[in-house]
Amino acid sequence: MSDRLKSLFAEFGQSPWLDNLKRSYITSGQLATTRDSGIRGLTSNPTIFQKAIQGSEDYSQQFSQLIRQKLSPIDSYWQLVLKDIHSALDVFEPLHQQSKGLDGYVSVEVDPALAHDCVGTLKSARELDNKVSRPNVMIKIPATSECIPAIETMISEGRNVNVTLIFSLERYQEVMDAYLRGLDLLSKSDASKVRSVSSVASFFISRVDTEIDQRLITGAHSSAEALLGTAAINQAKIAYEMFQKTFSGPNWNRLEKLGAKVQRPLWASTSTKNPKYPDTLYVDSLIGENTVNTLPDATVDAFSDHGTLKQTITQGVDRAHEEWQKLGSVGIDVSDVAAKLEREGVASFQKSFDELISVLALKAAELS
Repeated sequence: MSDRLKSLFAEFGQSPWLDNLKRSYITSGQLATTRDSGIRGLTSNPTIFQKAIQGSEDYSQQFSQLIRQKLSPIDSYWQLVLKDIHSALDVFEPLHQQSKGLDGYVSVEVDPALAHDCVGTLKSARELDNKVSRPNVMIKIPATSECIPAIETMISEGRNVNVTLIFSLERYQEVMDAYLRGLDLLSKSDASKVRSVSSVASFFISRVDTEIDQRLITGAHSSAEALLGTAAINQAKIAYEMFQKTFSGPNWNRLEKLGAKVQRPLWASTSTKNPKYPDTLYVDSLIGENTVNTLPDATVDAFSDHGTLKQTITQGVDRAHEEWQKLGSVGIDVSDVAAKLEREGVASFQKSFDELISVLALKAAELS
C-alpha cells in the first residue's frame, strides 16, 4: 500500500478514517495494519454491523454464550457490537494518545429507532458512552431536527459526538451552533474539560449526487446536463467555507484558548455510486485542513493506488456557489432533496437494525 493515506494527513491536514468494522479485521490484525498504513480512525453504523454479523460465523460462539445467559436478542446485539468497538478502540488508542486527542476515534451509533426522539436519543447516547467509557469513543447521533438539543447536551457534558446524516447546509449550521453552545455551557460548568471534547459533523456526499442527478435527468431541462455530478462536491465546498467562518471570531477564540477543538467536517458516503464517475472522486475533490474523510474498504484501496494528492476543498468555491444556485433555476428543490435523503438514511439504518435483530431472534429460538 502506498503512502497516499499518510500524506493526506501529513501534507494536507485531512484525517482518513475507515468506514467499516468486523471481527475478522481485529482477530487477523488487519485493522492494525490498516491503521499503520495511515488510517486514523473508524466509523460504524447499523448496516455495517448487519453485514458483519450476518455475513460470518465469527460471532456465533459469543452469541450462543449470550443466549445461554438468557440475554434478549437486542441485548445480545449490543454485546456483540461493543466487543468489536472495544477491540477497535484498543487498536486506535495509541494513535489517540500520540495525536493528543485529534484522531484515533471509533464511532458507534445509537439505536436508529430514536432518530426523532430527543429524550430517548440522549438517554441512549449517555448510556452507550458510559458503558464504553473510553476517551476515544464517539457516539453517533443523527442530525435530525429533534436530536439537535441532544447533541448540545452531550457536548455540554464533555462527551464526544459524531453527528451523522447531514444532508443540507442549513442543518449543518444548526449542528455547528449546537456544538458551540455545548462547549460554551461546558466552559462555564467545568472549563478544564473543554480540551478533552471532540466532535465531527458527518456530511453525506455521494447520496446527494445520486438523488440530484436523477432529478436533473428526469427534469429534462436544457442546461441540466452541465450540472450532473456537481451538487455533492459543491455543497461540501460551501459547507467547508461555513465551517471556516463559524470557527473564527471572538467567541470561538475564547473557547480555543481553553483548548477547544474545532468540530471537523467529516465527508461520509464517499464511495461513488455512479460508475461513470472516478472511484476516488469524493476523496480527490474534498482534501483540506481540519477535515475527515471516512472511506469504505474499496475506496481506501482505490485512493491508495491512484488517488490525487492536492488541496482541493477551497478551490473553485465561487463556482460552487454559482452552480449550487443554478440547481433551483432548473427545478431542483435542494431542501426537498435533503429532507428525502434524511428520511431514507434513518429508514435504511432502522431497516438494517430491525432485520438483524429478527435474525438474531430466530437464532436464539433455535438455540433455546
